[in-house]
Amino acid sequence: MTTIPVAHAHCDGPCGVYDPASARIAAEAAVSMTKKMVALEVPSADNAAATLAYNNTLSRYIAIKEEQAHLAKTELLVLWTDFFKPQHLEAHPDLHTTFWKAAKLCSAVKVEVSLVHCGELMEAIESIHNMFWAIKGREIAWYTAS
Repeated sequence: MTTIPVAHAHCDGPCGVYDPASARIAAEAAVSMTKKMVALEVPSADNAAATLAYNNTLSRYIAIKEEQAHLAKTELLVLWTDFFKPQHLEAHPDLHTTFWKAAKLCSAVKVEVSLVHCGELMEAIESIHNMFWAIKGREIAWYTAS
């Protein structure tokens, strides 16, 4: 009789590589596009070339914002469901609420043009960053690229 060794992994693939930075970077890109959209000046209606350029630029900002907000949400959901374990709730009882709100904020940033929700999303990701690194027993300073 052959015995098969038992392998243990915390997720679908036992890579062990997690970092909330990927969610932060994607969220920052969505925030940046939101800021660019807010700052974009609407051209005069009688300037066809400027209107076309405006619509092209705005469309690109929207596409990037939506893509990056969705990516941030995906990164957060993977971190939440694959890295965090029930024992982490003892030290961070607000873990589920924080992730749930962050995922909802990703959706809000995706479908709205709201600098308020952008700020709230970055604050939520900072909270997740702090929980994550506390669990890992490391002090990693929060920073943003922008």
